[in-house]
Amino acid sequence: MILIHAFILVALMLACPPVDATDHLSALGKAIFFDPSLSEPPGQSCASCHAQATGWTSPDSATHAGGGVHEGAVRGRFGNRRPPMAAYASFSPPLHLDPEEDHFVGGNFWDGRATGWLLGNPSAEQALDPFLNPVEQNLPKAAEVVRRVCAGGAGEGLRAWFGTEVCANPVAGFNAIAQAIAAFEASPEMNAFSSKYDFFLKDPARYPLSEQERLGLALYADEDKGNCAACHPQTPGPQGEPPLFTDFTYDNLGVGRNPDNPWYGLSERNPEGAGWRDEGLGGFLKRVPRFADRAAENLGKYKVPSLRNANLRPSAGFVKSYMHNGAHKSLEEVVHFYNTRDLKPDCAGLADPAPGVNCWPAPEIGENLNTEELGDLGLSAEEEAAIVAFLRTLDDGWMPAAE
Repeated sequence: MILIHAFILVALMLACPPVDATDHLSALGKAIFFDPSLSEPPGQSCASCHAQATGWTSPDSATHAGGGVHEGAVRGRFGNRRPPMAAYASFSPPLHLDPEEDHFVGGNFWDGRATGWLLGNPSAEQALDPFLNPVEQNLPKAAEVVRRVCAGGAGEGLRAWFGTEVCANPVAGFNAIAQAIAAFEASPEMNAFSSKYDFFLKDPARYPLSEQERLGLALYADEDKGNCAACHPQTPGPQGEPPLFTDFTYDNLGVGRNPDNPWYGLSERNPEGAGWRDEGLGGFLKRVPRFADRAAENLGKYKVPSLRNANLRPSAGFVKSYMHNGAHKSLEEVVHFYNTRDLKPDCAGLADPAPGVNCWPAPEIGENLNTEELGDLGLSAEEEAAIVAFLRTLDDGWMPAAE
């Protein structure tokens, strides 16, 4: 209990840095984010799984094309989910039960376990988990993370910002590192709001969408057609804030297992082997006494991601994967899945599902399936392509043609 109180006290002291020095704290967080010495063995940093060229998610095309999950610092050890996008995650509120809608909102990670309950900031709590995860950066304890940061290039900045004693206190030091990384993840560098759609919202006449993109936007927002906006709202906020394309809720879309996920074969870490099921938010809630009674109704639900940067990649041939387990390999496939998941043609002799083929594997978890907002949307091939065209306007770094 004393340790918990210490964490909370430090969190309160670190939660509100002076506004005029935010850039300094962000720069400190960036240095830690890119530091490859913060793993055992050294070589893996936060940026190893969250790179700018791919929208701050996995920079490895082969990983996307296969199991979708990353190898950790220790060779042969893999996680069990696709790395989520770090960009725009800083806007997620702490995990809470919405009293009006009676569903969970906020938190970070696919299962919401970076709740924000301890530090008041889900991004800060999320930043700490990979350091100590045996299948990621594999450091033995918080004190070792603090020691390495303080001994490295970011040590001077950490002491200058948080005080000379921060490196002598593992609790204070670990939380300081969390706050610094969270500041970088909240910075304009990671949350650029520089997509074609952002330019369009600022000045539709000067930066118009193409005819196909406009059709895609209309279908995206239409409750009777694509209905994408039900979970990924595309309109600016009440004060003109640019849309985040997520409502921070959780959903079971009925995605099938990714058979290439190496987690199924890691008996050392996964004793269930091929029988393992990713229970998502429900699996986390089982471990939270005050919400354990809500676990069953949340099995198979995963965080609704932002659709920003969904198509961002360093080259045309780079493969990106989608969903919590990387089971889908293109935006075309994702939209077709949303459109046709519940259609049941004769699948005999068909290969793996692909655009134009309505033969999808069974949901990884059949409970709590969303059957109201997707599954049989009745979109034509032209309409699917239009929605994909609109989604491609959400990638940061768009440059208008010379005027």
